[in-house]
Amino acid sequence: MSRHDLIVIGAGIVGAACAEAAVAAGLRVAVIESGAIGGGASAAAMGHLVAMDGDPHELALCVYSLGLWQRWAPWPESEHQRCGTLWVAHEEAELEGVAARVEALAAVGVHAEALDARGVQALEPALASGMKGGMCVPDDAVVYPPRVAWRLIDAARVGGAQLFIGARAERLVDGGVRLADGRELRGPVLVATGVAVPELLPELPMRARKGQLVITERHRPLLRHQLIEMGYAAAAAHGADAASVSFNVQPRPNGQLLIGSSREYDATGTEISLPLLRRMLQRAVGFVPALREVRALRSWCGFRPATADGLPYLGPVPGRRDVWVAAGHEGLGITAAPGSARLVIDTLLGRAPALPLAPYLPERALRGNT
Repeated sequence: MSRHDLIVIGAGIVGAACAEAAVAAGLRVAVIESGAIGGGASAAAMGHLVAMDGDPHELALCVYSLGLWQRWAPWPESEHQRCGTLWVAHEEAELEGVAARVEALAAVGVHAEALDARGVQALEPALASGMKGGMCVPDDAVVYPPRVAWRLIDAARVGGAQLFIGARAERLVDGGVRLADGRELRGPVLVATGVAVPELLPELPMRARKGQLVITERHRPLLRHQLIEMGYAAAAAHGADAASVSFNVQPRPNGQLLIGSSREYDATGTEISLPLLRRMLQRAVGFVPALREVRALRSWCGFRPATADGLPYLGPVPGRRDVWVAAGHEGLGITAAPGSARLVIDTLLGRAPALPLAPYLPERALRGNT
C-alpha cells in the first residue's frame, strides 16, 4: 500500500495537466492510467485552442486557459501553430450575432474582427464564392494534444510522481483507490477519466459524444486559418440531434489538413460511420471546393465527454471524502486543460482560484439542475 498527497486517475491531457500542476505545487502524486498516456479523447481530438464564446463560463475558462497555454506553446512536442480561427457565415442570418460576439470577446481581452464577404474571401481565397462574411480571431491556435500529455506526465515523473501505467482503477475505497490487481493506493483522489467518469463516480452523469475526423496527405498550401462555420456552436457542439456534421478544417504545420467534424450521441462502437463521414466531407467541400483534389489518408473516431449543461465538472464530489473530479469538457478539453488543472489544484490546496468555481462544481449534477 502506498500513500500519496494526490492520486490522479486518467492521463489524458486534463489528468496530465492536473498531475503536473500538483507536482509543481509540491504534492506527492500518483498517476493511474489503464491505457496509453494521452491515448483516449486527447489522441482523437482536433487540438484546437479557441476562445469559445457560446457561454460566459465556458468563455472565462477558455480565456484563462489560453493564457496558461503560453507556457506550453514553446515545447516542440506541442506543435503549436497560431493560425487563428476564421468563422465563416454561409447564410446572412448567421451574421446577426457577429457584432455581439466581437464585443463579448473584446470584453475579456480577446481580439476579434467582423468581416464582410469580401473580407473572408481575401483571407482565404480557397473558400467557395457566396460566403456572406464572418469573424476572425487571429490568436487562436492548434496543437498536437497526445504529445503534450506525454510531456506533462514526464514533467510530473521527473518531479517525483509515481506512475501506474497499464493499471486499472477498479473502484474508489475510503481514503483511496483499489486497482484491478488488488493493490491499494491511499490519499485524496482526482478522477479525470473523461467519458469513463461514471464507472468510478456513477452519481455524475456523462454522455459520450462520438466524433469522426479525417487527415489528408501533405498538400500545397491551401488554407492559412482554421476554418469553422458560424453555426458550429449552436448546431453541432450543443445540438440535441443524435447525429450532426459541421464544417471545420485545420491546416497542420506539416502541410496536412485535418477535416471535421461530426457528433453523435448514443453511438458506442469505434467503427467509422461511412454515411456520416460522407456527409461531413461533402459539407467541407461545399465550403472549400479545392478539397476535392486532396487525398484523404486516414479517418478515426473518438468520444467527447459531455455534461448536460456543456460545462465541465471541476472540484470536490459531494458525499465523498477527498474525492475530486476534472472531466466533461466535451470539445474543449484541449483548450481548457491548463486552466481546469490550476482551478482544481488551487482549490484543493486551499488557495483562491483565479475564477469562481461555482459554475463548474459537480454538485450541480446531484441537485438535478443539469
